[in-house]
Amino acid sequence: MRVYNFAAGPAMLPAQVLEHASRELLDWQSSGMSVMEISHRSKAFMTVAQTAEADVRSLLAIPPNYKVLFLQGGASLQFAAIPLNLAPAEAPLAYINTGAWSQKAIAEARRYNPVTVVADTAAERFLDVPSAGSWTLPTGASYLHYTPNETIGGTEFPYVPDSGDTPLVADMSSTLLSRPIDVSRFGLIYAGAQKNIGPSGLTLVIVREDLIGHARPELPAVMNYALQAAEGSMLNTPPTYAWYLAGLVFKWLQAEGGLAVIGERNRQKAQRLYEYIDASGYYSSPVAVRARSWMNVPFKLADDTLEASFAKEAATAGLTNLEGHRSVGGMRASIYNAMPLAGVDALIDFMRGFAARYG
Repeated sequence: MRVYNFAAGPAMLPAQVLEHASRELLDWQSSGMSVMEISHRSKAFMTVAQTAEADVRSLLAIPPNYKVLFLQGGASLQFAAIPLNLAPAEAPLAYINTGAWSQKAIAEARRYNPVTVVADTAAERFLDVPSAGSWTLPTGASYLHYTPNETIGGTEFPYVPDSGDTPLVADMSSTLLSRPIDVSRFGLIYAGAQKNIGPSGLTLVIVREDLIGHARPELPAVMNYALQAAEGSMLNTPPTYAWYLAGLVFKWLQAEGGLAVIGERNRQKAQRLYEYIDASGYYSSPVAVRARSWMNVPFKLADDTLEASFAKEAATAGLTNLEGHRSVGGMRASIYNAMPLAGVDALIDFMRGFAARYG
């Protein structure tokens, strides 16, 4: 029996995608092979790759002057790849710090360049985001980096920062494809696949053409955006099965009505869960209302000694991976694209019953 999997990532995938992949697992398109067994340079797989890129370009309305790269190494590898591709040595970099993933990106960038943290919500325990325009960029900054959604803390920017002429770089690992976005406002977007795109092992990078081709000479070739773009993301053997599955997810998103439909569905899911939490009298959200994430909903129980019981009983009821991140505790429901509204309703029903038993 399939459960409702509220994991922050790797996250649940659409059942239709998994069913499609299972039908093709042993014999893909009558080839007598699995798609993961064929050459990445074969005509058949090149069609898979090209179709996936065309579909994600259509879904996000990506302008033609942007490259779309299907890479490996997760978002964490991009923490290093971005400064080494986009910034000369000693050039200042600007970062906004809103939580654990921002901190990791900052720490890595500081290995290569001077970093100015232009806004920081550590004093608010990362439970809010900075107000729009409340910072000043250092002169000559190569880019401004921010994390639109902090998966661990459950905070999300309700706006896109205005960086002026400075390229805006965004780690959208937990939000890309969850709603429409204006790609043209960004210099570079990157995202680990394991939330809304597909399985872990794949990383999507969307980068404006004028920003590539200036990499430092010490940058490894497989991390060089210009080289990867020139080779169609096949400078080395790519994660072919993850790429294929991402392509199936893109088709599923199109069949569901595109990102406007998905975005409204995600808004409704989050709103329904937050409304119950706020009205329950037993659960509470620690995050500032304006900064509440649509994707990751952390919440507290009135009695935190019951967290283990909550997680265990929820799992028995078919609601899994609700434990909060070990660094912050509490509970967390990640409700990415593949989580249906019925899953959120099932969680609310369980929460209501748990509160009645223990409240």
